[in-house]
Amino acid sequence: MLLTWLLACPLIGMLVVLALPKTAVRAIRAAALLATGFALLLSLELLIAYQPAAAGMQFVERAPWIPPLRIFYHLGVDGISLPLVILTALLGFLACIASYSIAERHKEYFALYLLLEVGMLGTFLALDLFLFYIFWELVLVPMYFLIGIWGGGRREYSAFKFFVYTLAGSLAMLLAILALYFRAHTFDLLELAAAGRTFELGFQQLLFLGFFLGFAVKVPIFPFHTWLPDAHVDAPTPGSVLLAGVLLKMGGYGFFRIAYPICPAAAMGFGGAMACLGVINIVYGAFVAMAQTDFKRLVAYSSVSHMGFVLLGLASLTPEGLQGAMFQMVSHGVVTGAMFLLVGVLYDRTHTRELSAFGGLGARVPVYAGFLIFFSLASLGLPGLSGFIGEFLSLVGAFGVWRWQTVVSLLGIVAAAAYMLQVIQQVLLGPLNERWRELPDMTLREGLSLAPLLLVTLGLGVLPLALLEVQDGALQRLIAHVVGAR
Repeated sequence: MLLTWLLACPLIGMLVVLALPKTAVRAIRAAALLATGFALLLSLELLIAYQPAAAGMQFVERAPWIPPLRIFYHLGVDGISLPLVILTALLGFLACIASYSIAERHKEYFALYLLLEVGMLGTFLALDLFLFYIFWELVLVPMYFLIGIWGGGRREYSAFKFFVYTLAGSLAMLLAILALYFRAHTFDLLELAAAGRTFELGFQQLLFLGFFLGFAVKVPIFPFHTWLPDAHVDAPTPGSVLLAGVLLKMGGYGFFRIAYPICPAAAMGFGGAMACLGVINIVYGAFVAMAQTDFKRLVAYSSVSHMGFVLLGLASLTPEGLQGAMFQMVSHGVVTGAMFLLVGVLYDRTHTRELSAFGGLGARVPVYAGFLIFFSLASLGLPGLSGFIGEFLSLVGAFGVWRWQTVVSLLGIVAAAAYMLQVIQQVLLGPLNERWRELPDMTLREGLSLAPLLLVTLGLGVLPLALLEVQDGALQRLIAHVVGAR
């Protein structure tokens, strides 16, 4: 029942928040923080009890839900889903701390926030395709309102764009799910993966395209990415953290858990296209990020670039490539989540995100400067930090299979170094802008929301085996399953 309790923590927290009077702001915040905190503790208990050497799913829970349609409440984790569950619980807790800056409609905000965490965790835990789709769609509703009500700028437009893009992709995925059910008469992901190798190539290709459209919007893959910068820029800071740290990973996870296992022959056939799209994401995202003057929009486009390494590693179907792709998803969630928190800290004080408006803040706010330098270096892939490991393994895995794509993608790494160093220069170096002479440094609450991410980034950079060993068994089985279908 451990996985059910993990899902129940934010759900119970949401019900408690709804039961509290809207004037009890401190109680509402405390209930939300306790709910996300307990979810984080349970996810760490999963990690401690997880056995990397054991084959198959662990902590499996299965109960009939709609028996006539063979729909089950079916949960489980393996080396692919467990790191993302822990990432979701960690960012959910830290972004909840950052949510203390929300100044209005606290009851509605925290209720929607906790519902969002239920959907995110459920997406990574579900082993029934129908249940997976329920959780996948559940995420849309609270995120739409979080952006549309508590965001800034053109928040209604950005929320609508996010909802429409994601829903359109989800409808394509729904068609693939229905076709799959009428062919295999089950929603069980493990049974579907076993049956997928028997499907003819043409049917696999149609399924893969349907799933691809659903997951490509979430990743996001060029040219389905245009909703992302608007949603990031106009979302409240905690929303941006979860959007970049978790929601983008749902798309990548979908390829690992559904598209590749169920459509193995089609996945191999589309490998070249996936590699090319990964390169476009890397290079295009990096160069567009370099042209941005808005700090938050720059970080948003950097996410497009960094997620390209996930596609490139995945397309290689090599142990190194898949390890790098999974590692990159976790690392990107941690580092980019921290970058959005740092953007939020600066915006709360200055009410501007224009990089040209800053300068010389390094001496004025030294604690903030230290965090910004650290995570900027992690984002550009400095060796010794987690960003380097994911990118390096993805490139190593892809080089032997897609050589020219790998070489071209190196341009994105060079551009990433340029725009992240430019951020450091424009914000922290040079003469101090007189407007910020009295600018206060980070508070203890803000520091506490960033310190765990710093430790994880450093820990994974120095001891990457802590994550690689958890992932290895599940990824090796995935490779054997897909390549064996040739």
